[in-house]
This record gives sequence, structure tokens and C-alpha cells, in this order.
Amino acid sequence: MPRAFYWLMPHPLLTILLTVVWILLQNKLSAGMLVFGLILGIIIPVITQAWWPDRPNRFRMSKMISYSMVVIRDILVANVQVAIIVLTRSNESLRPAWIVIPLDLKQPEAITVLAGTITLTPGTVSADLSDEGHSLLVHVLDTDDPDAVRDEIKDRYERRLKEIFV
Repeated sequence: MPRAFYWLMPHPLLTILLTVVWILLQNKLSAGMLVFGLILGIIIPVITQAWWPDRPNRFRMSKMISYSMVVIRDILVANVQVAIIVLTRSNESLRPAWIVIPLDLKQPEAITVLAGTITLTPGTVSADLSDEGHSLLVHVLDTDDPDAVRDEIKDRYERRLKEIFV
């Protein structure tokens, strides 16, 4: 893309997101709302770009869409699993665990998406990030094998995020 494009729209995805959020907040779609949303979507990133010195250089949207589908599916499946656990098992029979997940991710945005994904999935919560950002502490509601949960998170989420945030 031409350099002038990045000057006008330093963060195109944020521009689109702000426009969509503006229209959703207005609760109606009209040409005026769309234009005003685009104006906000362009102005806000331009004004705030000075505070984004370390934003990712490359971002693969197609991979992010497939990642989002995986996360949505996992959230739906985990909702059912947690509901079954809550309705059928006593607290004494639960096997909660704290799991330390070593991170290969280096970008703060990718680590944030991983931590958010884990927290969004029922039955797991991201509790802490090490000072250096090398590991993530996760609490799991019920598991037989904490190592298998760690390996699944690394394979299912972290591997995909490394492909998204190049």
C-alpha cells in the first residue's frame, strides 16, 4: 500500500472496528451514521498512533478469521461441558489445577489474545503473566491431566497465534 494510505489510516482494522461499533451504538444504519463512523474510525487512530510504537508489523486476517471460528466452537463446547460438570458433579469430585504455560509468543498483542481466549473459554481462566512474559498461569476447573491441557492450549491456540502475528 502507498505510504500516504498508512498516514491516513495507520490501523485499518481499528478504523473498521470503530465504524462498526459506532453504528451498533447508534442502533440504526444510515448513510450519515456510516460516514460519521468512518470519520471517527479514521481520526481516532491518527490521533492515538503516537502511543502505539510497538504495534505488530504484519497481521494475517484470514488466519484470524479461522482462529475466531476455532475459539467460538471451543467456547460453545466448553459451555456444555461446564454445565454438565456444575449440574452433575459435587465440588469434592472436581480436580482443579494451576497450570504454567511456557510461551513462545513474543508480541504483547498475541499474548493478550491468548490470555483473553483462555479466559473466554468456560472452565479456564488466565490468572497471571510472568514479569518477562515467558509464561502464563492458567486455572482449570477440572482436569485429569494438566500436561494435556497445557499441550492443547499451546497446539490449539498459541500455534495459530504465531501464524497470525508474524
